[in-house]
Amino acid sequence: QVQLVESGGALVQPGESLRLSCAVSGSRFRDFAMGWYRQAPGKQRELVALIGIASNTLYSESAKGRFTISRDNTKNTVYLQMNSLKPEDTAVYYCNARATAVNSWGQGTQVTVSS
Repeated sequence: QVQLVESGGALVQPGESLRLSCAVSGSRFRDFAMGWYRQAPGKQRELVALIGIASNTLYSESAKGRFTISRDNTKNTVYLQMNSLKPEDTAVYYCNARATAVNSWGQGTQVTVSS
């Protein structure tokens, strides 16, 4: 079973930056498409960014130009660099790993953007 552990969430002020990390167990990390999702209170979970096995990326409209997803296959880790944070970015951020017969989620990390 694949285990994912997110870290890096914090309380920050508008305009600040934050980097989230997601460490993935096992030896198949390079075979996984990885994604970051978020869920704000009272809202559905939504896609933030995806990175494929060839490091091709996809971003939501709200993330484009501000967030960058990356992966380090030597560390089994995917990152989400978030710049110019806004109060509407406040949410629990979840990491997802996907491949044939694999669809695993982390426990989430809280990001709060408030002055």
